[in-house]
Amino acid sequence: MSKNTALLIVDVQEYLIEHAFQGHALADRIEKLISRARDLQIPVLYVQHCETEGEFAIGTPTWEIYHTISPLEHEPVIRKFACDSFLDTTLQDVLASREIKQLVIAGLQTEYCIDTTSRRAVSLGYDVTLVEDCHSTLDSPVLKAEQIIAHHNQVLNGFGTENNGIAVKSSDTFFF
Repeated sequence: MSKNTALLIVDVQEYLIEHAFQGHALADRIEKLISRARDLQIPVLYVQHCETEGEFAIGTPTWEIYHTISPLEHEPVIRKFACDSFLDTTLQDVLASREIKQLVIAGLQTEYCIDTTSRRAVSLGYDVTLVEDCHSTLDSPVLKAEQIIAHHNQVLNGFGTENNGIAVKSSDTFFF
């Protein structure tokens, strides 16, 4: 990994950790990933899903970033109102100001914000590493969360162009 790499933590919020497949184990793995990034002075950026009411209403306890992975004072938190972390947010500007070219992505929910943000990042020219065991979701009426995660790891691995794309790697073997 180059100095132009950032770790992007997407929607790891209190409500989702409490309800997602292996939520607390996911938070533990993400906490280790963040620790490694900070040790290597790789920027850690947070994206926080927002809504006007419900579990993600701004300021509610369930909307907060999960307490074990709280951002440090200098780490940006980008608020979003859509699955796409780039849509109508400052994320692109923050990445450009730091000359980031590669994103390592972890968080929630696999089939929504992780999928959309990963694909959009590639379309904007970023190389993406999706940490296969550091994203999760909830069961759907059709598929179990574990199936959704496995499906997206398989579908997203190799997505992109000859210039940039998505590589899916395990946190056990991935070391920035």
